[in-house]
Amino acid sequence: MWAFFGLSEDNKEYVYEEIFQLIHYGSWSFREAFNLPVLIRKWFIQRIAAEKKKEMEARSQATR
Repeated sequence: MWAFFGLSEDNKEYVYEEIFQLIHYGSWSFREAFNLPVLIRKWFIQRIAAEKKKEMEARSQATR
């Protein structure tokens, strides 16, 4: 059955994963993360990922 309004189950899981990342790594509240416009939420997710990548690279260089 197609849902004409709202998100599919796959999309819901993806959105909740993004919200989790913002809460866990960005110290956002659920309400703040949930109410972000999609493009801004995606920008923050990409920015957090870039910072984590930099941290991992710095850590690996420090252990060499």
